[in-house]
Order: sequence, then C-alpha cells, then structure tokens
Amino acid sequence: GDGTDPPAPERVLFPPTFSVSEIKNKQRRHFMFLRWKQQQRKEKLALKKKRRKEREALGDKAPPKAIPKTIENQRVYDETTVDPNDEEVAFDEATDEFAPYFNRQTVPKILITTSDRPRGRTVRFCEQLATVIPNSHVYYRRGLALKRIIPQCIARDFTDLIVINEDRKIPNGLVLSHLPDGPTAHFRMSSVRLRKEIKRKGKEPTEHVPEVILNNFTTRLGHSIGRMFAALFPHDPQFIGRQVATFHNQRDYIFFRFHRYIFKSEKKVGIQELGPRFTLKLRSLQKGTFDSKFGEYEWIHKRREMDTSRRKFHL
Repeated sequence: GDGTDPPAPERVLFPPTFSVSEIKNKQRRHFMFLRWKQQQRKEKLALKKKRRKEREALGDKAPPKAIPKTIENQRVYDETTVDPNDEEVAFDEATDEFAPYFNRQTVPKILITTSDRPRGRTVRFCEQLATVIPNSHVYYRRGLALKRIIPQCIARDFTDLIVINEDRKIPNGLVLSHLPDGPTAHFRMSSVRLRKEIKRKGKEPTEHVPEVILNNFTTRLGHSIGRMFAALFPHDPQFIGRQVATFHNQRDYIFFRFHRYIFKSEKKVGIQELGPRFTLKLRSLQKGTFDSKFGEYEWIHKRREMDTSRRKFHL
C-alpha cells in the first residue's frame, strides 16, 4: 500500500502450451471449449469487418475477392465431361433409349412397386412418391419376381419401373428401369423423410405436372442418369401449380427435393418443401432391363478402386 510492493503479475488462465482436452473435469472442459469457440467467432467476425472496411476505403482499386477452395471447385478433371456443343454427344442422345420420350413420341407411365411384403414406412413412401410423379401407379408385390413383372409392364404400356427396396423396415434402395429396352440403374437410398417428418412443410401437393430441375449432371454417365430422371415426368409442366421437383447432384450424391414456390411480391419468392425427400447414390448402370444374373453392366461403382481421391467424381 505504500508503493514499495512489486506490481501484481497479469493473471494467465492457461500456459501457452495448455490444451482444453487436458482438463479432467467434463463440465469444466465443455465450458472452456464453448468459450474458446466464442472467442474464435469474435476474431473471425472482427477480421471480416476489417477487410470490408479496407475494401470500402480502396473502392474500385480493391483487389478481387478470393474464391474459397472447396472440394467441388478443386474437382479432378474427368475426360468424359460433356461439352454442350459436342456433335458426337448430340448424335448419341438422338439415338439412345430415351430418344422417343424427348421426341415426344411416348408419354411417361410409371409403375412403382416394392420389395416383397413391404412394411408401413415403405408403403407410405411409395404412396407419397406417386403424388410427386404424374401418371404413376403403385402395386405391391406378392412374391412375384421382377423378371415376370417387366413383360407385364411392357404389355400394359408402362415406360418406367421403379422398385423401392427396404431393410429392417426402412427404404434403402431404388431400382429404376426404363422400358422396354433399358437401361436399369441401381441406387442406394438414404436420408428418407416422409411428409410428416419435415418441419414447416406446405400443404399437400396438387395434381399439377411439376417442373423438373436437374443440377450438375456433367459427365456422360451423369447425362444418362439425368435423362432417366427427366423421362419420368411429362414434357409440359403446369406452371399454375407452382411445384418443382429437383434432382441435385453434389459429390455423386443425388439429393431429391419437392417444393412449391410462393410469390410474396413482384421481386420476392419463397419456397415451401412438400416432401418426401431422399438421397440417392448410384451403384450400377445396366444395359437393358433388370437382369441380375446375365445382365451387361455399363458402369459399376467399385469403392476401393474408384474412391482413391475425395476430389474425384463420376456424375
């Protein structure tokens, strides 16, 4: 108190080499981790504000914004990436199995079926999927083999067959076969959400023909898969229904969403998800209709051989 005492040292919470993970008490460790994360966010926000002020001060002389590196924009180049002006690709698409649909010679008619004796969740998913795809019909298998179903579908003028497989009462696979000549795609299905499980969902979808959006199907294989999905829907969407079905490919995962858009004003548009939603991962593409024993495969996903790089994609 008389001024002769040395100044008190600054209080240090942790030594420079100390780690939060070394704290033995779980509650204390969690508390300190949250404080550390909060400090990180504050520093990041302060740096962001500083850079924005610097850019405003420089005006037109400010350097261009740096593009962040992502797995998508660092993608390994694929030689099968399609050029929109490629004459060979245009010729192939004009003569492939989907050409009658794109030439408006056929009208989509879809049969949706399941694995043998489906459970309640798979049944509800098929019923909701039928409300998304116009002119689709749901039939449940009773021990009937797919090889026997396909000739009956062709005789009844169905253009596509969708099979929903399940495991432990959960839908986990989808087989899409274009009739009468194929091809047939096998997908692994995950993240299935029915309508009642979606938060802030809109009212039940109407019977209007939806618009279809296909994103990021850039390779020859991706084009084939995108054309398979497009061939499920009639050509002329009814815009008055304001419904849109989206197949979005990202890192070879195909995310399906079904939305209704709402005009809030002349400039603002909102969207409501109607459901269902699910994610697909291509496992194989087979020539012709379904034949697990003697079928000829165009492409098979071999995980250990193909997934050597996180930046290598096939669709």
